[in-house]
Amino acid sequence: MDKKRASEITSSPEMVEVTYNNKPVYIEAVHQAKDTASVHYLDQPAFTQEVALTQLVEAK
Repeated sequence: MDKKRASEITSSPEMVEVTYNNKPVYIEAVHQAKDTASVHYLDQPAFTQEVALTQLVEAK
């Protein structure tokens, strides 16, 4: 996923389906300088991790 699309998703009022390691995640923040995002699995909201944007996939 590119930075622009990840930023659009984080600012969208609608829930956009995104996966990391084939599991649905919520993008909390995009770190532009590092090409990463802070995400958490939908079933583990207390566990946030930083992942490469290239590893995030938007469902079509």
